[in-house]
Amino acid sequence: MTNPTAAALLARSHRLGADPRNTNYAGGNTSAKGSDTDPVTGAPVELLWVKGSGGDLGTLTEQGLAVLRMDRLRALVDVYPGVDREDEMVAAFDYCLHGKGGAAPSIDTAMHALVDAAHVDHLHPDSGIAIATAADGEELTAKIFGDEVVWVPWRRPGFQLGLDIAAIKEQNPRAIGCILGGHGITAWGASSEEAEANSLRIIETATAYIAEHGAPQPFGAVRPGFEALAPAERRARAAALAPTIRGIASTDRPMLGHFTDADVVLDFLASEKAPALAALGTSCPDHFLRTKVKPLILDLPATASADEQIARLHELHAEYRADYQAYYDAHATAESPAIRGADPLIVLVPGVGMFSYGANKQTARVAGEFYVNAINVMRGAEALSTYAPISDAEKFRIEYWALEEAKLQRMPKPKTHQGRVAFVTGAASGIGKAIATRLAAEGACVIVADLDLDKARAAAAELGNADVAIGVAANVADAEAVQAALDEAVLAFGGVDLVVNNAGLSLSKPLLETTEKDWDLQHDVMAKGSFLVSQAAARILIDQRLGGDIIYISSKNSVFAGPNNIAYSATKADQAHQVRLLAVELGEHGIRVNGINPDGVVRGSGIFASGWGANRAATYGVKEEDLGQFYADRTILKREVVPENVADAVYVLTGPELSRTTGLHIPVDSGVAAAFLR
Repeated sequence: MTNPTAAALLARSHRLGADPRNTNYAGGNTSAKGSDTDPVTGAPVELLWVKGSGGDLGTLTEQGLAVLRMDRLRALVDVYPGVDREDEMVAAFDYCLHGKGGAAPSIDTAMHALVDAAHVDHLHPDSGIAIATAADGEELTAKIFGDEVVWVPWRRPGFQLGLDIAAIKEQNPRAIGCILGGHGITAWGASSEEAEANSLRIIETATAYIAEHGAPQPFGAVRPGFEALAPAERRARAAALAPTIRGIASTDRPMLGHFTDADVVLDFLASEKAPALAALGTSCPDHFLRTKVKPLILDLPATASADEQIARLHELHAEYRADYQAYYDAHATAESPAIRGADPLIVLVPGVGMFSYGANKQTARVAGEFYVNAINVMRGAEALSTYAPISDAEKFRIEYWALEEAKLQRMPKPKTHQGRVAFVTGAASGIGKAIATRLAAEGACVIVADLDLDKARAAAAELGNADVAIGVAANVADAEAVQAALDEAVLAFGGVDLVVNNAGLSLSKPLLETTEKDWDLQHDVMAKGSFLVSQAAARILIDQRLGGDIIYISSKNSVFAGPNNIAYSATKADQAHQVRLLAVELGEHGIRVNGINPDGVVRGSGIFASGWGANRAATYGVKEEDLGQFYADRTILKREVVPENVADAVYVLTGPELSRTTGLHIPVDSGVAAAFLR
């Protein structure tokens, strides 16, 4: 049973974390002090419940709380070795845990433990950080709040900051909280309700003051030519630029992307102050740890052509990398962790929007949300004063902090396909759905492309939320529809790495009964459809400069002459040779092209369920329900082929083990001697 004090803390955290005006995703922390029963002595013990490292207030669970003994936390003050060695105190928290202790204590634990209040909130509201990053933030704090909120000069989070805030509360008995220079706010209360009310009071007071006293155009006038393009035009331009920008962001390590063209971003990018403010970078540690110290911003107007913008982006990227290396070299010491990559995580394109990047889709999306927070902070600071973030030296001390490095090292090893985007056609059922499911399970983001949009979306929803998979409509026989589907893919995840040509249909007829319409339909969907998908995808893969995979789900019928399927088998042979041709043509770009030749996959197959199964059963003189076993009995291994067997082959072909393999066809047919490759 959850302790009542902890239960109240969770409820407060959820309310505060649910509103982005209070704090950003995974930002800030909350705590409560109370008593529980010591399971050893049976006596009451005073405890601290505090959000653990890496959690999110809005979705915080009891397992996300660190639980520590207050007597031992207070005793740490007597052994504190000073600010030069304060990082050592983080390890000491482990010796203060109550029982198993729950989640790992965060660096902010000292702030919550040492402040003499039963309930403490530390938050990152845009309005509060705007005051915290204003050049005259201390004066503004006094003007706005009087003696109820106290200014705390910038100090890196840690034990000393906890001591500082504890002293400030003791010295200012009327204070309900403080503004942390360059960082955020902290508030406290004797009850959970009082702490929450004080937090909201600081946030709402700062918001109202900025609205009432702030300059009407804090970012200055609009730059001619930098205004937002019309919605359809900017989405098309974003799709055209996305592969190049993702390649830029992935030079050191593969990244997934997110795109937003929200008004707050477009208005900022159109303003005259945007270039200078962007160059100053973000201030709050929660912001720049996810966005890097500053973004890459394109300095061309929205009216420039896509080719001009792409060429300039490559030039700016080279400059960005040199600048970041100089930043690292200027502040690194012999003890600093190695540079983690010099590519931008935020790329801003005036008139179009913002591209944000991370190791997974959620991280990429959250990075974009954090930069929107940063824009709001800059707006508030400029409305009242001048935006003045913490120095690059202090940013470096956070970004390359040994404690941050240790946190990164604790991250689980990525799955084989993490960071890859898979576009699978015909993926709402059968083989395609099994492939999409396997790739998502191995860490890939998946675009479920299907002729039936509703089924595509339903299949994608089974794989997870929009950070994992999306469903799109894709008539593969229509070039415009194919391009539209791939545009959705690159705007959703930043690009495409892995394409599976699986969409198909089958008409089981002998030569004399096969009509011209039958022939054209069969070839339009599979031969032409695979060509169109591969062509459109190849443009993306080449622009990304990250290599990639194209997989064709062909068939044993591409080499085996079975009866009564002239149109189907001929188009499968066409697909099989496309594999060889594209492997040769695209190899110079690091793009591998391989094929899979299944035997008849009856179970779960949309093709077999739509009439092909009945026709093939009649051809072979067996019952339709026995067709799968009939196929199995004629193989060497006597085992039926199911969709998951084909998905396994896709996984192996696109994984790290076969990175030097291209132009290959893998039989997945339980052994059909007549279809052996020669």
